[in-house]
Amino acid sequence: MNMQTTGVMAPPAPRSLSEMKLTTVMMRDILLKTMFRMNLELVTELSRAICLPVPVTQELVDLARGQKLVQATGTLHANSGGEMGYQLTDSGKARALDALSQSEYYGAMPVPMQVYAEQVKRQSIRNIQITRDQLTGAMGHLILPPELLDHLGPAVSAGRSILMYGPPGNGKSSISNGIRNALGDKIYVPRAIEYAGQVITVYDPIVHSAAEELVDDPNSLRRTGNRYDTRYVLCERPTVITGGELSLSMLDLVYNPTARTYQAPLQLKATGGVFIVDDLGRQEEPPQALINRWIVPLEEGKDILALQSGEKFEVPFDTLVIFSTNFHPNEIFDKAALRRIFFKIKIDGPNQQDFLKIFAMVAKKKKIPLDEETLIYLMREKYPTIDNIYANYQPVFLIDQMIAICEFEGIPYQMSPALVERAWANMFVKEESIVH
Repeated sequence: MNMQTTGVMAPPAPRSLSEMKLTTVMMRDILLKTMFRMNLELVTELSRAICLPVPVTQELVDLARGQKLVQATGTLHANSGGEMGYQLTDSGKARALDALSQSEYYGAMPVPMQVYAEQVKRQSIRNIQITRDQLTGAMGHLILPPELLDHLGPAVSAGRSILMYGPPGNGKSSISNGIRNALGDKIYVPRAIEYAGQVITVYDPIVHSAAEELVDDPNSLRRTGNRYDTRYVLCERPTVITGGELSLSMLDLVYNPTARTYQAPLQLKATGGVFIVDDLGRQEEPPQALINRWIVPLEEGKDILALQSGEKFEVPFDTLVIFSTNFHPNEIFDKAALRRIFFKIKIDGPNQQDFLKIFAMVAKKKKIPLDEETLIYLMREKYPTIDNIYANYQPVFLIDQMIAICEFEGIPYQMSPALVERAWANMFVKEESIVH
């Protein structure tokens, strides 16, 4: 069954408890904990809370009733279509408290690891083919040499790792974000997954932007029925961006000792999307150590995580990893590591002609008239002092500075050699010794 809206195969909703591939005890305990913590009585409410279809939820309630953990309240709720109410018995409450002492997790039923792995394949980042038009559209605001797109296109479509390197201030971060925008479709992210009886929460509103959900109105005649497994949230393909703060421990499962549940590490949250490591070489750990941690996932499409008990297990790894650095790759990696990164793309500063093009484009956008004398002054007097090395950030920086001065002086937007002189002084600090 394919949901037309996304082009990605939707996870089918489970039709019975036996299809769930979770232990009956775990499912029953999550039901009891949810009833206890959320104080819910109706099967329709419970169905929404534990994210299972109504018939499957009813099956679970009946199972708990058979074990005398839940009883019918004997009241039919008139405002909800004459639905029967249920409540925990004393032994049900005792069981709920006991289960909560083992794990605070309640709410959405987790998706077993092997079931999740199948969904990852259905929506793999490697299934995406990006056209030149899509990439150009997403990068439209950047002036890029055409040969750069020649390199980027195949790299993104392959869904393999990319290393972008080159001098700072030339838009490596903007290009990474452009790649993310070019992906454009949506995938299903599980609220939580289960491995060996342990719950790992995955959906994170900070990383995942949920698409508009269709909520079924129980009173409407034409009920759409849950067309997909609501244990998942339909989201934009996720993007995780990390910089100098990235440490190896951020790539491990996070255990919450109070709730006794795990939280997925960053790269697991980024499954089906993009993981950007910006400013590689600025982290506390050496770049080589960070790359070594990624080698198995990048090569084998699976990552190895460890539980508190020390038990290691595999999770699917389906992420486009983009490393970006201002260092030359040979300075920070050995040959074996470089071989593992599939695409290496140099992002250089613009030549003089492209620099002027960007300068003119920024000036037009910011409504400051171009002045030929100023441009000649900039090219002849200022750039030779820095060996004529141009960077993509400079036009925006210089123009913003000149605009700020004009606004302060109360004069119309303009550029002049004198204004360039003042703007330049803020872009580069003069070499001098400060007396302490």
